[in-house]
Amino acid sequence: MPFAPVPVTTDDLISYLTEKHGETVGVPELLGASDHFGCSLATIKKRLKDQKSGVGKWNLSVVEKLEQTFQQSTMENLVPMVNKEYVPFGNFADVKKVIKSGQFYPCFITGLSGNGKTFSIEQACAQTNRELIRVNITIETDEDDLIGGFRLVNGETVWHDGPVVEALKRGAVLLLDEIDLASNKILCLQSVLEGNGIYLKKTGTYVRPAKGFQVFATANTKGKGSDDGRFIGTNVLNEAFLERFPVTFEQAYPSPATEAKILMKHCDDDKFISNLVDWADIIRKTFADGGIDEVISTRRLVHIAQAYRIFGDKVKAIKVCISRFDEETMKAFEELYDKVDADVDFEVQ
Repeated sequence: MPFAPVPVTTDDLISYLTEKHGETVGVPELLGASDHFGCSLATIKKRLKDQKSGVGKWNLSVVEKLEQTFQQSTMENLVPMVNKEYVPFGNFADVKKVIKSGQFYPCFITGLSGNGKTFSIEQACAQTNRELIRVNITIETDEDDLIGGFRLVNGETVWHDGPVVEALKRGAVLLLDEIDLASNKILCLQSVLEGNGIYLKKTGTYVRPAKGFQVFATANTKGKGSDDGRFIGTNVLNEAFLERFPVTFEQAYPSPATEAKILMKHCDDDKFISNLVDWADIIRKTFADGGIDEVISTRRLVHIAQAYRIFGDKVKAIKVCISRFDEETMKAFEELYDKVDADVDFEVQ
């Protein structure tokens, strides 16, 4: 008994028609495919319904309908929410000015971990009502992750814009977070950083930046690697790539007064806040002098303040939030805290 013929798929049709006629076809080409696959013209048209671009015309490069559904369902509103707990400091005013200017002006922001680099960009966008698309960069990030590629959706091969293309089309702010973790695959963004948009080789289309498109990159280093080993995994970035950022902002930790304002959003114990701020300041100065290998970031101080609000115990709040460090560093931190707050006893816990 002969086997029934395998039904022709959309992928089969697209491959055959593209190879034989290119990306744009009409009824005559579909009739040829009908003869080739031994099926009716109605079946061919049904398989290619999402590729239809006009009367008697089909575009085989992109599945527009499915793509629009994907875009609408996942990217409705990308303006960040205003965070009432945010306290502006450092380069925030400059970042906000760049965004408000509407001028394309890529900015590289470097600084130690947990000092508000990403948060400042997010809140600048929130306050200026600008859409933000954040991409967390890793060593594995490649062109497909950034620019986009074909995906299988409901049995169909569909082109999906990557975050960079989406930001270009929307005129959004693109944040390349932790960019110094990237490999040389990040070089696919060269033309984007020049403000020229990008050519999508797989679809044969050119995407130009919409008005307001902007790029920020954050990193713990200046793209030169980390000689002291503090930021394992960071890489030396291509010099030509770095040269496409006109300015580099160096983000420092906030001043003690500003840091106290930040902690007041999370804790109402003024004395504890004062002690935490003084403690962090001492640790950072000791770190700068080479007396200790780690620092307490603003983010970690916020974690301690939140832990205190939960547990109601200063010693426990500090201990659980510095426990990620090695024993020697933890001991050093505890001893330094003893110098600013004589009322605590870490040995009791």
